[in-house]
Amino acid sequence: MTHSPSPALAAIRPPAPPVSTFGGTQVLRPDVVRVRLPMVNVYLLGHPGEPWVLVDAGMPGMAGLIRAAAERHHRGRAPEAIVLTHGHLDHIGALRELLREWRVPVYAHSLELPHLTGERPYPFPDPTVGGVMSTLSPAFLPGPFDFRPHVHALPEGGELAFLPGWQVLHTPGHTAGHVSLWRDSDRTLIVGDAFVTTRQETVTGALTLRPTIVHGPPAYYTPNWDAARDSVRSLANLDPDLAATGHGHPMFCPEMAIELHRLARNFDEAARPVRGWYLDHPVPMGEPGGTTSAPDSRGRLVLYALAGAGLVLLLRGRRR
Repeated sequence: MTHSPSPALAAIRPPAPPVSTFGGTQVLRPDVVRVRLPMVNVYLLGHPGEPWVLVDAGMPGMAGLIRAAAERHHRGRAPEAIVLTHGHLDHIGALRELLREWRVPVYAHSLELPHLTGERPYPFPDPTVGGVMSTLSPAFLPGPFDFRPHVHALPEGGELAFLPGWQVLHTPGHTAGHVSLWRDSDRTLIVGDAFVTTRQETVTGALTLRPTIVHGPPAYYTPNWDAARDSVRSLANLDPDLAATGHGHPMFCPEMAIELHRLARNFDEAARPVRGWYLDHPVPMGEPGGTTSAPDSRGRLVLYALAGAGLVLLLRGRRR
């Protein structure tokens, strides 16, 4: 059974229309602002003139767009902190440059820290799951990244002193330490990549965000599909009114709720790829930086060869 939005929630909608330009902003709640960047979103949480928090840090080279959005909405005030839903390159790419100006703490789940303190790379992206963006995914470097001394573990218990009213939810699958943010008072969900609202594996989906549809996490960088399914189901059970995703346009009830529950019910058929390394070699999600099932150098060469063959076939098909 899906949640029916209350009159109080309906009164604060509709939000600003989805933005089409990079660096553009969309006010989703009075204190939740989406910043659209190439291929990915970041979010500003907090009312103008009050302490605020940045969620994720986008692609490399995007620090200027993020700072400009913060200037517009928070008048040059630095954030209290930066919270990472996870540490893949498209979510931490501008972080180092931002930290040169904003000397603020960065928080991630404890299972994510080995990838963000220079200890271990993420599992290698899988270019064989289908889609042009998947074929290009080896360009998304798996790290390891090192943001010491700024990066810290999110506090246990799920509540953040600098984000009153919000709760941190551990939603593994896309990474071991992936988190989403939930505010029960208005049923707002900052999803990260636990699920997205575009077909991120395709060029059209990744760049134009069409069609807008509740979709599983980006397949080329999801190393444990059972955990990803369980995370989607746990988020669907919250019956969110707003889902603000890492990729794609944010979505509201009732369309989002219908599609999210459908994805939760049919995850294995709708989201799990029909081929891919991690289908048979899932990476454990319960250990810090677990990469025991990631392909070694020989396995990576095989993945590259398969991806290259797939790209050649795709290009030949388009010429005909």
